[in-house]
Amino acid sequence: MINIIWLGLIIIGFGFAAATGNVEIVTTAAFDGAKTGVTVCLGLISVLVFWMGMMKIAEDSGLLNKIAKLLSPIVSFLFPDIPKGHPALGYILSNMSANMLGLGNAATPMGIKAMQELQTLNPDKEVASPAMCTLLALNTASITLIPTTLIAIRINYNSANATEIVGTTLVATAIATLAAILADRWCRRWNLHKDRRPRPNGISSKPSVKG
Repeated sequence: MINIIWLGLIIIGFGFAAATGNVEIVTTAAFDGAKTGVTVCLGLISVLVFWMGMMKIAEDSGLLNKIAKLLSPIVSFLFPDIPKGHPALGYILSNMSANMLGLGNAATPMGIKAMQELQTLNPDKEVASPAMCTLLALNTASITLIPTTLIAIRINYNSANATEIVGTTLVATAIATLAAILADRWCRRWNLHKDRRPRPNGISSKPSVKG
């Protein structure tokens, strides 16, 4: 679906440029954008390699395991429907740790693996489970202690003080994460209440469990 949206935007842009006689401007902008993208990516490589190396050192030294133990009560509260010891919990903890360090590229594979594990617990394979929705909300909002990628971009563009955004980023992501958690809790309660509402014939919509 995203590919279709992007294709539509590109076609509309070229069509509008052709209609207004600005095709050359669009072509120039496309090449300039591609050049800028390559330059930014090259500038990010060193910073991302450094922090991913630090993450590997933290993993081998056991630091990530200690962080995971600290975060495990929070994860258990946020994901009450995941059994203890399930592989999804480990991937979720790794995803959260990477996001806290601003390493979105490193967090993405862990998030995908967590979603795959959560799908194994999902009774309805066609509809996202509450746990999957919670993970998506947290991954999108994600409190960030060190905005590594943003700092790298600012350094690449010769910022006078590339790290001055740390405080504001922490506050903004903390508020976003809190809002995501509150919205998730509300949706869970609303869905639970909806499932328990009696049907017109007086029978609850929640299936009964025998035995």
